[in-house]
Amino acid sequence: MCRRMADAVFSTFAAFGSQKEGWMKTEEKANEYLPLRDVVFNTLRESILTGEMKPGERLMEIHLANRLGVSRTPIREAIRMLELEGLVTMIPRRGAEVAQITEKGLRDVLEVRQALDALSIELACERITEEEIRELRRACDTFVQMTRTQDAVRIAQADVALHDIIVRASGNDRLIQMVGNLSQQMYRYRLEYIKDVSQHGRLIEEHEEIYRCIRSRDGEAGARAIRMHIYNQEQSILTQIQQKKKEPRSGNV
Repeated sequence: MCRRMADAVFSTFAAFGSQKEGWMKTEEKANEYLPLRDVVFNTLRESILTGEMKPGERLMEIHLANRLGVSRTPIREAIRMLELEGLVTMIPRRGAEVAQITEKGLRDVLEVRQALDALSIELACERITEEEIRELRRACDTFVQMTRTQDAVRIAQADVALHDIIVRASGNDRLIQMVGNLSQQMYRYRLEYIKDVSQHGRLIEEHEEIYRCIRSRDGEAGARAIRMHIYNQEQSILTQIQQKKKEPRSGNV
């Protein structure tokens, strides 16, 4: 792997530490016992999800180990964990590299999410409490505020929080678990969509429509609204993928 890649990972590790400084202070005792592979995994995952490590970039064990000051074992274990999440692919005679965002991968994830979210909102319309409706209202307002920051990560976090309220309001523990598992794979696509500032207005409108459906407890209309919400996301990201295919690719040095 090139020195540029190693430097990028090292700087990501340092940035991750500084960005999470408050968290590290409050969780200091717990982190003393956090397995090293998880520290490496969280660092590399953060870098991939935020786009600091680009699709197609290689992950060379020895260079990562040297830069992060660890042995190759936690690096290897972290790469396996990233592969299980679909963030890394193993290429014959080339090794590990950051997975590309593909049309099939996008459709596979969003097809499942569309079905689960539609079920979530139908159940939420039946079971949501008045306090949860107020919480959802606050989440919609927070999302609007976050779009003004133009910080894609903070906007994505606000979007996740909003959708999590709906899923929790379904009252179905197994459904909540399934959505939670899918959320990890979904985050990368969500972030790509949110990076497109031109989509923020439509996102806000769609959230408002979803909120109105839930407030009026109209599960059928809510399911339609959330399916369209996800469909629009899919179409936007597909357009981005097609545009990137037309761009000249720069090889790793």
